[in-house]
Amino acid sequence: MTNAQPKASHFINGEYVEDTNGQQINCIFPATGETIATLHSATPELIDRALDAAKAGQKTWAAMSGTERGRVLRRAADIMRERNHELSQLETLDTGKPLQETLVADATSAADALEYFGGLAGSLTGEHIQLGDDWVYTKREPLGVCVGIGAWNYPTQIAAWKGAPALACGNAMVFKPSETTPLCALKVAEILHEAGLPAGVYNVVQGYGDVGAALVSDPRVDKVSLTGSVPTGRKVYAAAADGMKHVTMELGGKSPILIFDDADIEDAVGGAILGNFYSSGQVCSNGTRVFVQKGIKDAFLARLKERLETVVMGDPRDEATNFGPMVTANQMNIVLGYLEKGVAEGARLISGGKRASRDGFFIEPTVFADVTDTMTIAQEEIFGPVLSVLDFETEEDAIARANATEFGLSAGVFTKDLTRAHRVIGQLEAGSCWINTYNLAPVEAPFGGSKMSGVGRENSKEAINYYSQMKSVYVGMGPVDAPF
Repeated sequence: MTNAQPKASHFINGEYVEDTNGQQINCIFPATGETIATLHSATPELIDRALDAAKAGQKTWAAMSGTERGRVLRRAADIMRERNHELSQLETLDTGKPLQETLVADATSAADALEYFGGLAGSLTGEHIQLGDDWVYTKREPLGVCVGIGAWNYPTQIAAWKGAPALACGNAMVFKPSETTPLCALKVAEILHEAGLPAGVYNVVQGYGDVGAALVSDPRVDKVSLTGSVPTGRKVYAAAADGMKHVTMELGGKSPILIFDDADIEDAVGGAILGNFYSSGQVCSNGTRVFVQKGIKDAFLARLKERLETVVMGDPRDEATNFGPMVTANQMNIVLGYLEKGVAEGARLISGGKRASRDGFFIEPTVFADVTDTMTIAQEEIFGPVLSVLDFETEEDAIARANATEFGLSAGVFTKDLTRAHRVIGQLEAGSCWINTYNLAPVEAPFGGSKMSGVGRENSKEAINYYSQMKSVYVGMGPVDAPF
């Protein structure tokens, strides 16, 4: 247990708040199955309090200059980096991801977002447009109260990826973490307020889908940002549309990685590992359909199998461990169902394929070869450590098959031919792409999908457009010319 445990279930109006009348939420450590914390879902009264606090706090926050707001965000980034070790331990308890991973990918990524948007906050200006003697000026204004709904795989990062641009623009936020990983967002809120954020500007309320639905449909809310699955995204988008709210949807994928004959085998295998087994495969942008050109297929599979033998599965709190459990028993069972389907539909099992014989919700890293486009494992998002290898012969064939999906989050290409790399990536229907690497998501670059994988972008200057609106003001400098 870490002493960094949050003090209560919710963080509202600058302080921790508890109400045990709410439905119980058990936070389970996935490596052992033990309950590490018991929280309570937000009651309607608490949701009301959080939204009222956000509405009031937003006015105070928006009245500050962008530079002043940026200072608070950058101070929070510094505090987060100072406490990286204890925040990483909490993330590991919350998600089951190995400490070796959380130390470099979670609170650090959240701090990067706070620092980056803190740096941008003072630069958010409008423009002047001269029209003869008349002129127009534009002002970038906050939207108001934003609701963030988090996924369970990156609880610290998502709380900051949504919070940082929202706050930089002068909005307030009410964030609902996933009920599966409820702890980390509370620490983000605590640190922001410690750094000088006015009360009410960043609130965290826990709950199941009913709490999310109450937040999304509330008239006090101006913007909804969700990270989650496509079915959840459809529901949330529809509810937000009813109130004409702004939305960002970061949803799932079934992303392709295309590996050509001339690719560096070591790099291609490394990319496929990052795109399938990092976070035990629980990453939305994962490249789970690995298209390998026939000339390199046997060498690729042999080297992949060798490197998977170096997996260290174990207690994620031990820094030597590099492969952790599924987040819940339910998620583990979903993935086991896909493994059965893969075998039943004729895919060839190269490695893994079953639950690991240890406590907790562990599944062996699994590789299927000879996968065809129509197999279930090649069509549906599994969200677990399952890599499917599909063969291809020509570039045109690979592109057409890679695009034959309703999803469009990510795509990757491995080749030494840079002309081909840019040509192919230019034709792949996906929002976040990589050439000769995979799954890197720096805050400076936009992140988001096309097709059913979502709308809007997170990170980079692009995110500012999704957390602000432009007001244009026409200034007449002469007499008004009216027809009568």
